[in-house]
Amino acid sequence: MTSERPRVPLPIGYRQGIITAITVVLGFSLVFLRVWGFELPGEWDAASIASVILLGFSILGQCVTLWRSLQVEDDDVTEYKKTLRWFLGSTLVLLVAVLLSAISYSKVIGS
Repeated sequence: MTSERPRVPLPIGYRQGIITAITVVLGFSLVFLRVWGFELPGEWDAASIASVILLGFSILGQCVTLWRSLQVEDDDVTEYKKTLRWFLGSTLVLLVAVLLSAISYSKVIGS
């Protein structure tokens, strides 16, 4: 006897929705990295370096999330929930990075 639980497929449209959400957030992250990391003038400080590092981790997490969501196994509810946790985690890291970059840009820290 195996203790494997039966596969529960996702309702129609769930995978397409998460893939769309991931690509929108990933697109924003890549454009924000380009502007924040390469186009804005000014001196780099510890907060801006930390922001770019966090943004890089967020982009990496979003890529993992997108890869997970494109796997056939992600049609199972259990795997889908893991993918959603990856997406939530990478989005929270993105929010921290954006807030830190705003603080750095406004020169609140280190003035």
